[in-house]
Amino acid sequence: MIKGLFRISPGFEDVMPAEYKELVTTGPYGREVGVSDLGTFKELIEEHPLCAGCAESLALRLILASLPNPEDTVIVGSTGCSSLAFSQVAVHNIHSLFGNQNAVATGLKRALRLRFPDKVKDVLVIAGDGATVDIGLDMVMQSWFRRELITTIMLDNEVYANTGGQESGMSPQGAVLNMAPLGKKFPKVALPEIAREAGCVYVATISPDLPRRLGKVVRRAILVAREIGPSYVQIFCPCPTNFKFRSAEVLQKIRERQKEGTFQVREYVSPEAEAYLAGLEGAKQREEQ
Repeated sequence: MIKGLFRISPGFEDVMPAEYKELVTTGPYGREVGVSDLGTFKELIEEHPLCAGCAESLALRLILASLPNPEDTVIVGSTGCSSLAFSQVAVHNIHSLFGNQNAVATGLKRALRLRFPDKVKDVLVIAGDGATVDIGLDMVMQSWFRRELITTIMLDNEVYANTGGQESGMSPQGAVLNMAPLGKKFPKVALPEIAREAGCVYVATISPDLPRRLGKVVRRAILVAREIGPSYVQIFCPCPTNFKFRSAEVLQKIRERQKEGTFQVREYVSPEAEAYLAGLEGAKQREEQ
């Protein structure tokens, strides 16, 4: 994006919505901001149609606050709860066919590298567990096998939340859901391990209960995917609507699962990615001193 593109043309200031004017004057475009700065700038999403207490909406807010280059980022989404919010996100985004998001992101990333060889253009996939693991696992893994330079983020709410509560591959074993009354019969798919073996150079599991760490993980995943290889982030976002707990209890449920050991915060960094990040983060620390 040309940074002047979103500026308001002279004479139109009075007719533009207040939210847009605020985004132009205090938005994150071209600025070094992050999760720690929330409340000091106009966010890229502030309203959404998702359920009260939705952990996905909180995760999406934190992801967007962590983008290192939002004005030159394109998000590729897919069918699911998260797709309902993308129309209100102030970042270029594409809604792909269900499960096809990594294939679309692959073509987009390659085209952007050809069209803008001297610019950084980040392509970020954000999709739920249905689109990533069940419907789209083939496209997801093939992009990793090919070492496509894209970041894949799965919003793991452990259920097909948008269509009534069917079990997904990411539902825990034994989970009783609206459309799985007898409980799920097999364990949760170990996608972080699959991602690592399939070629991702950076893999992390995180939750919105740790906002600053989530911001760091997302930023590292995007930076690594610029030069080194594909990256994968799995964000645990339990669904209060389909798992039948109060919306105010979502972060408590995350902590309980972490205490049980059924959710763990983890990070894998390949040697090449670790060296690359050390150079970037070391340079930033020297600038701040």
